[in-house]
Amino acid sequence: MTNAQILAACRSNWEYRGIDDASMREMLDELSAHLEDAEAAGRTAQDVVGGNVRTFAAAWARARAPLPRRVLRAASIGCYFAGWVLLIPYLTRWTTQLDVTPGILSFWVVLAAVTVAWNLRRGSLGLLRSWGVALLVALPAGILVDWLAGDGPLFTLPLWAPPLLLLPGLPYAVGDARARKNAAAADAA
Repeated sequence: MTNAQILAACRSNWEYRGIDDASMREMLDELSAHLEDAEAAGRTAQDVVGGNVRTFAAAWARARAPLPRRVLRAASIGCYFAGWVLLIPYLTRWTTQLDVTPGILSFWVVLAAVTVAWNLRRGSLGLLRSWGVALLVALPAGILVDWLAGDGPLFTLPLWAPPLLLLPGLPYAVGDARARKNAAAADAA
């Protein structure tokens, strides 16, 4: 494998594992420096990363961001996206309460489950493709449950629920946006 392929494989693995952008950039810079030093010393990239790049990347990710911290970050970002998705019907319907029916609930649960399962099993397809695959499964599930269970509301969700879901992920979203901005500024310099 070339150095660029190793860096790309590590980046993909770290994105999959939920390493934040700032840490990932720092890890990639450090790995790139080690690979260049090894090349200058006449060693191969395999001497640096070992026989399996994925195992190397996974071990470094576990050391850099332990599982409890990654789970907390993933749950917070999940709540953040759920808050934005829930906020859309309030804004499009100009209402302060949202009736949640069995079909709507099953649609969103299946969409989330398929998205997470696909990413865990196959890796990231990108947001649009991943949601496209999930929509192909979630839409029929929502229609079927709506047809079987009816369209009576299960519960009513008040307007304050989506902003409450946004709060846990807000620090991560701001931190990631700052890291991307700083990385773009560093690349431009």
